This record gives sequence, structure tokens and C-alpha cells, in this order.
Amino acid sequence: MADEEGVLTNLDTNGAAGPQPNGEDTLPAVGIITQYVKDLSVENPSSPDVFQWPEPPQIDVQFNIAAEPKGTDVHEVTLKLTLTANSERGIMYIVDLAYCGLVGMRNVPEEQGHAFLYAEAPRLLFPFARSVVASAVRDAGFPPLMVDPVDFNGIYAQQLAARRAEEAAGGKPIAPVTGNA
Repeated sequence: MADEEGVLTNLDTNGAAGPQPNGEDTLPAVGIITQYVKDLSVENPSSPDVFQWPEPPQIDVQFNIAAEPKGTDVHEVTLKLTLTANSERGIMYIVDLAYCGLVGMRNVPEEQGHAFLYAEAPRLLFPFARSVVASAVRDAGFPPLMVDPVDFNGIYAQQLAARRAEEAAGGKPIAPVTGNA
């Protein structure tokens, strides 16, 4: 706090004016409020025979990201992973995970909010979802599966460019991010 001629102002570490105590906070703020497993399914359809199969599995990994407003300035980001392990003899295991995070966003421009929800938030959630998958595969009786890192920012940039091209060609416009449910 700085006190000059009886005027009090909140200052940050650089001396700039910070959030105002009267609720007139206009600075952008984002953060993960909490994260959790919303849905987890592990299938081992070929057991117990699968444990005798000598060949290594071929792993197919699919991702899906969704964001949905849950209240004023709060969104639920869902990182859905579906992993299917196949061999020549059949399906070894399937793991479906919906790993979520509640994201708080205030005073963030629409385009930056969209990028945070669909690129940065999944990047922050991924290591925890990866751990859940590794444990689920291990608990199904197989060696833990460490899913390779994913470049969510690169994927977001590619998909955004494709959607903008589609929009320019008369397709569906990109949905805006809203702060209210």
C-alpha cells in the first residue's frame, strides 16, 4: 500500500495499481479451481486369456476437449482420453477417461479465453490425466501406460486455422466464450 496525501492505492510488486478493494477489479485473472475424474471406465474384455498373449499391444489414443460454462466466470474443461490396446488376437484393454478441471476466468478477452480453455487448460490437466491412465492400466493387470506428451497449443492453432478457413468459406462461425452460464 502506498499512502500519498491520504490516498490509499493497492500496488503490486512492480508498483502498478492492483485490484481495487471496492470490487471494481478489472485485471484479467485465470486459474484452475479444482480438477477431478468425472468418468473412468476400464475394460479387460479378453481376460484371463490376454495375459498369455506374447505380442505387445498396438495402442490407439484418441483425445477430445470440451469446455462448458458452469457459472459466472467458471467453466468446466473436460479432457477425454480413449485408449484401446489391440493385438493380433483381439482387444487387450480399453480405458475411457473424462478428466475435468473447473477454470475460473475473469476479465479475459474472448479470443484469449477460448485459447485458454481449449489449449492451456488441457495442457495443465494432462499430466494428472496421464497418471490416472497409467494407474488404471496397471490396475487392469498390464504394465503402466505412459501416454506420450501432447502439444495442445499446436493442435489448437491448427484447428483454429482450419475453422477460420471454413468460416471464411461461409461455414459455421467459431463459438464465443462467455463468462455466464
